[in-house]
Amino acid sequence: MKSNMSKKEQNLITRPPVVVILGHVDHGKSSLLEAIKDLKITEHESGGITQHMGAYAVSHEEKSITFIDTPGHEAFSAMRSRGTEVADIGILVVAADESVKEQTKEAISHLKESGMPFLVAINKMDKQSAEPEKIKQDLSKEGIFLESYGGKIPSVNISAIKKSGINDLLEMVLLLAEMEGMKGNPNLPAEGVVIETHLDSQRGAIVTLLVKSGTLKKGDIIATRSSFGKLRVMEGFLGEELEEAGISTPVQVVGLKGSPRTGDEFFVCSSVGEAKKIASQGVERKSFVDKEEKSNLNVIIKADVVGLVEAIESSLEKIPQEEIGIRIVSSGIGSVNETDIELAKATGSKIFAFRVKKDRSAEKMSIKEGVEVKEFNVIYELIEEVKKEAEELLEPEVVRNEQGQAKVLAVFREQKDRQVLGGEIIKGEARKGFLVEVWREKEKVAEGKIIGLKKEEKDIEKISGKEEFGMLFEGNGKAKEKDILLFYTEETVKRTL
Repeated sequence: MKSNMSKKEQNLITRPPVVVILGHVDHGKSSLLEAIKDLKITEHESGGITQHMGAYAVSHEEKSITFIDTPGHEAFSAMRSRGTEVADIGILVVAADESVKEQTKEAISHLKESGMPFLVAINKMDKQSAEPEKIKQDLSKEGIFLESYGGKIPSVNISAIKKSGINDLLEMVLLLAEMEGMKGNPNLPAEGVVIETHLDSQRGAIVTLLVKSGTLKKGDIIATRSSFGKLRVMEGFLGEELEEAGISTPVQVVGLKGSPRTGDEFFVCSSVGEAKKIASQGVERKSFVDKEEKSNLNVIIKADVVGLVEAIESSLEKIPQEEIGIRIVSSGIGSVNETDIELAKATGSKIFAFRVKKDRSAEKMSIKEGVEVKEFNVIYELIEEVKKEAEELLEPEVVRNEQGQAKVLAVFREQKDRQVLGGEIIKGEARKGFLVEVWREKEKVAEGKIIGLKKEEKDIEKISGKEEFGMLFEGNGKAKEKDILLFYTEETVKRTL
């Protein structure tokens, strides 16, 4: 009898869980990752961890756990695929001395939407101001009910700085993984997800992949929506050379053409032709505006890793663009080069560089061509600067300020576009230079400005109170006796998005 099971369902083995850590920016995500590394990876091995890997594996109780090392909260918020589509288990970190913050709420939202199991790590228990019970109460207000409060979500008290509670945390991760029954078939051609990409001056694009099913082998031909190639080099997170990598294993590879984007799926292909066909689909360039109907701020984004490029793009998308669009002409990884400068010159673009510099030739060309390259190390600051540049393109708002009213008592003399009027202030004041509207029985009949003021034959700058005055009025239309004069000023106010 033939089995109705698919190939993926056959020959299943237990696989390591893939874990992502989420939480507020200052609540200790990075410290927790470092504590796990320090406890579970020897000093000799730790020295070999490759920069920009974006993922690593540790062993606890002879079982492996893979951690996705997201580059900050901004990046995860911008790329859900980096965590909620890639990871199996989430760890929500909340500082015991600060409780739930805005980014904590965002992380909770991501976790709920993903449907993945998760646990809460109450960090900074070493602080005297730690209040774990308050944390639990505050989390319940967000719909997160911990086991100790009658819910189903486990929690662990830890101190990343003191490295306490880490083993308990890892044990809980393994327990959740066991309950979920995470399995996979190692006998299939590998499939997985791009975790990170960065450029190396000698090796080219170095790509971190996470194997989700099957077994990836050195020499395999793989494709994503934006790149393809044969894996000439495959290394583990410690920099060791690998011939193959199983399910839930993070690896760095060399051999892909182009820079695949974080979150792209990869597939092992039977030929270069097949891989090239998949990659030829490409990735549609984000353009958040109707180019024909709006003014645009053209920008070029450069960063050190693909994940951060995507984080910046996603953050820019959130800037209000009803009037001024933000058009990403180009984005990529690596230093700012001559091509970027030429493109900026041709398209009138601003270049924003994140954690990268201009190369030597681009430095000279930027000065020659008058192209400014703005460099940043904090995503928030870059986004604020783009927003500021976009606001410069907004038409300023003209604000009218009412100043006073008067009644026309007499018309003494008239010229083509001028009149000498006699009037009496009703309220407010009149000043030389004020703008004027002339109203007659609820209809505006003329408008202009005050050219001069007189009081008892003397030139004056202003008049107020119930005073009578003479006024030289210049404008379109004529005033008559008993008309009402409205005095006002206008100021130009810079608008914001």
